[in-house]
Amino acid sequence: MNNQQSKISNAFQIFMSEAPQHAQAWGALVQGLAGASALDQKTQALAYLAVLAALGRESGVPFHVDAAKKVGASREEVISAILVGLPAAGHGVTQVLPTAVATYDAK
Repeated sequence: MNNQQSKISNAFQIFMSEAPQHAQAWGALVQGLAGASALDQKTQALAYLAVLAALGRESGVPFHVDAAKKVGASREEVISAILVGLPAAGHGVTQVLPTAVATYDAK
């Protein structure tokens, strides 16, 4: 397993292996939505992290922090993206912060 695959949650890995046609359809949808977005890649990656934090989806954070980092997001931008939802979503967004910081700082 390569480093990027190790950042994919166990649940999503099982989804991909046990339901490959569904996973392929999901992947096509994700790619289509990304292509339709007016946001640049970095902004989209940071916005996605904000949504994951607001929903408390910590398992997706490592993969998406790496994706944000690859398109030029700084550590401070990742932290800010996670915390942008504080007023609307509340303190729960901070629950993904340790995972995000640890992932960003990992070599």
